[in-house]
Amino acid sequence: MTPVDMLLRWENSGAVWRVVDRRPDSVTIALYDCAGGQEVDRFRSADPALLRFLGQRTGSEDPDADPERG
Repeated sequence: MTPVDMLLRWENSGAVWRVVDRRPDSVTIALYDCAGGQEVDRFRSADPALLRFLGQRTGSEDPDADPERG
């Protein structure tokens, strides 16, 4: 499963993810429960597809949708 697939699956299940660190070549994403209050995991990735997918979004609650998402 790619990082983008993982975020979409997480988001589609009703859970929340947020960017907690952004660098020019990588990003750290925190995964939260469905209420968005308790962090359950996090990961760091330099995957170019993930960086494109995120654009300037700060999390799953950010309304700035990526064109790849439709």
